[in-house]
Amino acid sequence: MAKVIIIGAGGVGTVVAHKCAQNPEVFTEIVIASRTLSKCQALVDTLGRPNITADSVDADSVPQLVELFRRHKPDMVINVALPYQDLTIMDACLECGVNYLDTANYEPKDVAHFEYSWQWAYKKRFEDAGLTAILGCGFDPGVSGVFTAYAAKHYFSDMEYLDIVDCNAGNHGKAFATNFNPEINIREITQNGRYYQDGEWVVTGPLEIHKELTYPNIGPRDSYLLYHEELESLVKNFPSIKRARFWMTFGQEYLTHLRVIQDIGMARIDEIDYNGTKIVPLQFLKAVLPNPQDLGENYTGETSIGCRISGRDKEGKHLTYYIYNNCSHHEAYLETGMQAVSYTTGVPAMIGAMMFLTGKWQRPGVWNVEEFDPDPFMEQLNKQGLPWHEVFNLDLEV
Repeated sequence: MAKVIIIGAGGVGTVVAHKCAQNPEVFTEIVIASRTLSKCQALVDTLGRPNITADSVDADSVPQLVELFRRHKPDMVINVALPYQDLTIMDACLECGVNYLDTANYEPKDVAHFEYSWQWAYKKRFEDAGLTAILGCGFDPGVSGVFTAYAAKHYFSDMEYLDIVDCNAGNHGKAFATNFNPEINIREITQNGRYYQDGEWVVTGPLEIHKELTYPNIGPRDSYLLYHEELESLVKNFPSIKRARFWMTFGQEYLTHLRVIQDIGMARIDEIDYNGTKIVPLQFLKAVLPNPQDLGENYTGETSIGCRISGRDKEGKHLTYYIYNNCSHHEAYLETGMQAVSYTTGVPAMIGAMMFLTGKWQRPGVWNVEEFDPDPFMEQLNKQGLPWHEVFNLDLEV
């Protein structure tokens, strides 16, 4: 039916490639491209399908991306590269007439700050070109937005309070490791927190607000308030929301390592001079930390990610609603060779591309996932390895 280029061959890219390969009736041709051709070729060899090929590209370079797109002529690009590269890939898509999907919004390399304004500014250009761009189609952002849209469509007349909760109760056996790109991960969680309240954004210190929340099949875990990009689009697209927050769990050992990394300057993102060579401390730290792709084999436990929503139901009565997915690290590894954090991001990216390629999510412009019909996406979550569960009228703890 369609040809896609997957840009990125890390943990998430590996999952996307596996899941696209499992759905050959939709993804008839797959190209895996990243800066390192050998990584792409190793993944192609693992998949062992004649319709999957490898190529190389520097995703910071619009000319290289344009050359790649013109040579392969894909219907859609699935961008699972670095968030710094979103805009160059979008520029190349516009130049070549290719549809676009990513899992995380753009952030500039030299500032630890992310928001949708840069990508939303492309809306008219994609409309005029007749191209669809789907933003933030991982789990959070991604499934969290689809869950919210599903709740609004089926259960709520007014959603008033939204809390997105993300728990990783897994154990990888390492003293300290991040579950996705260490540079992006550490930049994200060392920023100030932020949440939406009554039409305004409230800023907090990094990890300043925390409370114990109970996760299905896991139990109570310390959960910390962070800013996450899907809050920005969700409060825009669902204006009845009075308060929106995002929570993520961290263990004390992880937080101790993180505090030391910051205290000794290894979380810095500015260049320093080291024996006449310019280096960025956080990029150096990334090089010495365990590779997230290598964590899966001995990873035990599971993740639990969901939305806790309260408001008024279709009849105007008070309703609380919790929708979530739990994902086993071990089962994700057995299927794709990657742990559950990569799996829960990669599977939705494939589903989002499937939604576009099968005509269910096609609309020229730049869109967040919650602006499309959630139902066909939700159906595929159950079929593709991320089954979801609902609980009504319980204490949301938030």
